[in-house]
Amino acid sequence: MTEQPQNQPAVEGFSSADVSDVDTMTYEQARTELIQTVERLEAGGAGLEESLALWERGEALARRCEAWLDGARTRLEEVRAQTEPAEPAES
Repeated sequence: MTEQPQNQPAVEGFSSADVSDVDTMTYEQARTELIQTVERLEAGGAGLEESLALWERGEALARRCEAWLDGARTRLEEVRAQTEPAEPAES
């Protein structure tokens, strides 16, 4: 799957969501806004263009949350590797 450049519409004729600020968000900021975005989509009532923009922003927010979680997982694995005793070699 190819990603659309941030300034190019994902669908011809529709404006793309502004996601330029997502890369600087903390995990908590991205998660909170993602929850709000999903709630707005689930509530319905938005037009097609607004729904597409919400979806695009939601995808960017979800990727940001995933990146934070992947980074945290990597850090935990590194700490565990440093603190776990080495297994004794079998004789």
